[in-house]
Amino acid sequence: MSTLLVPARYYARLSEILPHHGVDPQRLLDTAGISITTLLQPDGRLPLSDVERLVAALIATDAPSEIPFALGKLLSVSAHSVVGFGMLSSPTLDDAMRFVARYFRLVMPSFRMRYSSTPNSGELLFTPAVAMSRACLEFHLEVIAMAALRDIEDLTGGARPPTRLNLSIPIPPHRRLYDTLSRVETRFAASGAPHARLELHADPRARPIRLADPNALKVAEQRCSALIHHVAEVRRLSEWIEMTIREMGEGVPTLGELSQMLNLSTRTLNRYLNREGTNYRKLAGAMQFELACERLTRSAQSITEIAYVLGFADPANFTRAFRARAGCSPKTYQQRMRLTDPDAPLPPPV
Repeated sequence: MSTLLVPARYYARLSEILPHHGVDPQRLLDTAGISITTLLQPDGRLPLSDVERLVAALIATDAPSEIPFALGKLLSVSAHSVVGFGMLSSPTLDDAMRFVARYFRLVMPSFRMRYSSTPNSGELLFTPAVAMSRACLEFHLEVIAMAALRDIEDLTGGARPPTRLNLSIPIPPHRRLYDTLSRVETRFAASGAPHARLELHADPRARPIRLADPNALKVAEQRCSALIHHVAEVRRLSEWIEMTIREMGEGVPTLGELSQMLNLSTRTLNRYLNREGTNYRKLAGAMQFELACERLTRSAQSITEIAYVLGFADPANFTRAFRARAGCSPKTYQQRMRLTDPDAPLPPPV
């Protein structure tokens, strides 16, 4: 079981829901071996093992299946502490989504968030970052999906764009509740890689945020940066960088660009990474390869397009770098993965 610590504040909100469904919150916590004091601390954190026991204890009470649905709907943007502050201070919905994706590890470190947008749409993708039981996974996917819908609702002042929600969970007994969501089409799938995906059918950049404040946004950036410094102090900066690059989903930044994003000097960033026994060149190469494999498997982009997206000025350099790691060309890799996954998009011409 992972030793990861997750914010306790979200689970504390169960006390507002459970009594309405005949469940005693204190008895549930006692069964899970969790102290109410920990839940009520502003910066309280729970080991993932405690969260697993909490979910298992909740299921054992025969409480209604819609508890995670209700919990997610209860979590407003302000529930995300300093990250929520930054979201509310962002100029547009697009900026807010990029902000939370960048700092999602401060929101729910057991999951990853990736965000991308076009002039006509936006996509939020949530996937697990650590191993957990199926029951715990499905509980959190539903909570995260509903919380994301609530975030968008809050940020747009109730003008949430038409959205398609894809959840990799079986159709729940409370399916009817999803039908009540305004402008949301929900699809369930019990098979495939675990995820929650929200597809926004409108330009997020054209959705201004009423409380946008550049000075407040700067303060939020500084506070999140301070938390990143703390991550570095406990020898996890390399993991943070890997997750940040994954969540960007659009190539690998240069050392200078990353330093600016993290509000660290390149010298300080290198010192932290050296202390962890690595360097940025090694990390960037590994992440470029990981993103290349993902795009070759799942994207409909050509190999040339993938090379440019990943920051290669010449597709031939991309082919050489990929072959050095994979032992085959990008084209061969793409063909092999197509054979193992018939549902993957057909590759376009190079």
